[in-house]
Amino acid sequence: MRQPRSIRFHLTLVFLFFFLLVVILGLFSISRLSNFNSLSEDIAELWLPNTRVLGDLNNFTSDFRAIEGSNLLSSEPSQITATEKEMEQLDRSIAQAERSYEQIRHDAAENELYAQFKERWNDYRKTVNQMLALSRTDRKAEALAIYMAGSRSAYNAASDTLGLLTDRAVANAQEASARLAVAYRQALWLVGLAMAIAGVMVVAALFYISRSISTPLLQLADRMHRLAVNDTDIDIPGTERRDEIGEMARAAVVFRNNAIELMRSQRVLAHQASMLEEKLAQEQRLALLQRNFVSMASHEFRTPLTIIDGHAQRLIKLKDRMPTEEINERASKVRGAVLRITHLIDNLLNTSRLFDGGAGLYFHPEEIDVAALLREVSQLHREIAPGSQILERFDPRPLPMGGDPKLLVQVFSNLVSNAVKYSQSGDPIAISAGIESEQVVVTVEDHGIGIPAKDLDRLFERYHRGSNVSGIVGTGVGLYLVKMVVDLHGGTISVNSKEGEGTRVTVRLPIKPPSQVRSTGSAEATPDPALEEQRVEDHADQ
Repeated sequence: MRQPRSIRFHLTLVFLFFFLLVVILGLFSISRLSNFNSLSEDIAELWLPNTRVLGDLNNFTSDFRAIEGSNLLSSEPSQITATEKEMEQLDRSIAQAERSYEQIRHDAAENELYAQFKERWNDYRKTVNQMLALSRTDRKAEALAIYMAGSRSAYNAASDTLGLLTDRAVANAQEASARLAVAYRQALWLVGLAMAIAGVMVVAALFYISRSISTPLLQLADRMHRLAVNDTDIDIPGTERRDEIGEMARAAVVFRNNAIELMRSQRVLAHQASMLEEKLAQEQRLALLQRNFVSMASHEFRTPLTIIDGHAQRLIKLKDRMPTEEINERASKVRGAVLRITHLIDNLLNTSRLFDGGAGLYFHPEEIDVAALLREVSQLHREIAPGSQILERFDPRPLPMGGDPKLLVQVFSNLVSNAVKYSQSGDPIAISAGIESEQVVVTVEDHGIGIPAKDLDRLFERYHRGSNVSGIVGTGVGLYLVKMVVDLHGGTISVNSKEGEGTRVTVRLPIKPPSQVRSTGSAEATPDPALEEQRVEDHADQ
């Protein structure tokens, strides 16, 4: 058995209310329209025909009087005959109008006036007949006397009575029109009032539907939509109701609780899946980078080894006939190729050590001269790339600071190597150095191919290379090593570059590094040329 407070029961009551409201409003409107129609019928079927007939009688009687005068004035028999025929025609028209008037409903006063009119009109017709009889016997004078006296008075009496009857009919018609106007205004006002009351009742019913049914359903729909987007921090209204909405609300509570449990399970699974996807993506990316690295590293090794092999074979074949200058030149090229391989191996080993073994094991700061290190690096790359134009734009005075000389040589060597590699042969490469705000500032600037703006954010990632370096060999670990070493020294590195115009790299290093500086005396602040030559030889031997 359905509960008495169910939505169906409520909606049935509302629909019955609307039906009864429409029926009552329709019956009321019909009653007002019936009254208005009755008054309209009175005007259309009574007063309009009545007024029209009385107007015809007035016209016919006045025309009859005029024809009477024309008859007296006529001297020709044909004229007299014509006027008599017109009088006969008017008699028939007056009789027809009287019959039409008598068929219309009238009150007692109108009937009395009409009887007086007929009596006086008959008296007038008798007088006219006497006058016509005298006129036919050529007794014009006597006929004229009757026309001027008896006929006139009889006509005036009949005409006055007809005028009173007409005035009364017009007054009654105006009164009926006034009643019709009043009835119309009353009907309009009452129908409007009924519509206003019905409108208020409809608004009240709609408010009831909205408050009791529509709004709770919309609230439940909103909660379900929020649950659909995993928003479980919601309250479910209407659980206390005893109708279908209450059943839906309680079902929504169960659904919410199940959704919370499901979301907890999904979060755990999603977290695990995310970790797996992240690990997989990382492994895939590392595998791709390693494949690219192996390919580029193989090319990096193959090129200088090819140079070494070519010059070695040439030296073996022509050792007896080759002049000393050519032997020295080829030996220098062999040495430059060896330095390139040594530089590459140092990069790879240092990167691997710092990344895998921990930076602290290989970071050994001491007091050094940055200017001497920069001159050493410049000379090294002049030997590796004889066609390069490396400019040293810093004072010959020492630039002392605390740092690891081996690691810093790798930093500046990588920066200069990149400048040489990505510039045209013979383009100037400027190395600047100085002290600003308790920091050693080193700048390496070239006019090479530059770096695309989209690659600047990933410039220091391991194995990453710019998108415009295709055809130029490289491993992608140099700048990664540079960033690690600069960070070890507590410094910063910034890159300003525009594709096609060149690159400027600025390294800022604190004069004292974060860890204890190992002092080795003033002799190490300015390495002598023999020491520089020994370091170059060490590079060649590694």
